[in-house]
Amino acid sequence: MGESTDGRAMQVLSFEVAGTDYGVPLVAVREILQYAPPVEVPGMPPSIRGIMDVRGSAVPVIDLGIKFGRGATEPTRRTGVLVVEVEIAGTRVTLGLLVDAVNEVLDLPADRIAPPPSFGPNVRLDFLTGVARSARALLLLVDVDRVVSAAESELAAQSAAVREAQEQGRRAAASAPVARA
Repeated sequence: MGESTDGRAMQVLSFEVAGTDYGVPLVAVREILQYAPPVEVPGMPPSIRGIMDVRGSAVPVIDLGIKFGRGATEPTRRTGVLVVEVEIAGTRVTLGLLVDAVNEVLDLPADRIAPPPSFGPNVRLDFLTGVARSARALLLLVDVDRVVSAAESELAAQSAAVREAQEQGRRAAASAPVARA
């Protein structure tokens, strides 16, 4: 993700987490889903709320409220899940990002995007690519590939692989011919 290098507008999907506006490039979002409680998977870190079925695939759901240190997302009628693909160890993995609300698609001209501010060496901002001024407020631009830590990435990939293997086993068992005596 980043600002447009040729001066053209960048399309961004804006969303809210704990009262703060964020944005991701529209091209990073595969789909937007209404919130449904994910299936909890034992042993996951607190930010991985579980997995959900997205078009027949098990997708880990990461709570951005917890990830950003703002507390767990309390579901409301506006709560949504952004389905995105991130790169983990050279492999594209589909994840769901739990957010308080999805707002709108914005066309942000390059001149309205600034680099993220520096807060010193002890503040981790590597998942932010910039700050944009929108009509509503300042918008923190997020790099979806960097928002997930390495440990969460590995656990999310493992939980999705286990769930997918279980689903494939169930489908194979259901389609197997029945032996007759």
